[in-house]
Amino acid sequence: MARSRKKAAPARSGGARGNKATSRKKAAPAAAEVEVVEESKGLGIDDGIAIITGILILGAFLMTDHFRGTKYGDGLLFKNSYEAPAE
Repeated sequence: MARSRKKAAPARSGGARGNKATSRKKAAPAAAEVEVVEESKGLGIDDGIAIITGILILGAFLMTDHFRGTKYGDGLLFKNSYEAPAE
């Protein structure tokens, strides 16, 4: 039979613990320091991304509406800008 690689546990003598009671918890620091950081009052990166995305969506809508108005006479804002091709 193959031998186990585990080391054998030492035998305990007596039922009582010795006077060596050790704590596994480390002592808490005497004075905890807290650093206070104030946020800037300007726009952050999150605000900038939201503003740029809104502008791009509005621009895409206007470009699509302009294309539909000039080429097909359809659209919301550029409906009357359609010119029929000359024959």
